[in-house]
Amino acid sequence: MTYEKTTRELVYETNRDVKWICRTLARIEAQDEAVEDRLRALEGWRAEKAGEERRASAIGAGAGGIVGGAVAVILRVMGGG
Repeated sequence: MTYEKTTRELVYETNRDVKWICRTLARIEAQDEAVEDRLRALEGWRAEKAGEERRASAIGAGAGGIVGGAVAVILRVMGGG
């Protein structure tokens, strides 16, 4: 003979399950927020690194242009150009 649960037992069990599900969802949401925060920090760091690389290449290109111009002036003054 199988044991059948009473309505009261089913309600109690369902209530317990719902509370467990709510706690689990709250924990998952907290973990998701932590992951989102880390992801935003990583994206910010990545954008900052990309900006630094662009500035470094722009500075290098500017310095190269200045040096090239100075060499051209020196050659012209010395009569080589």
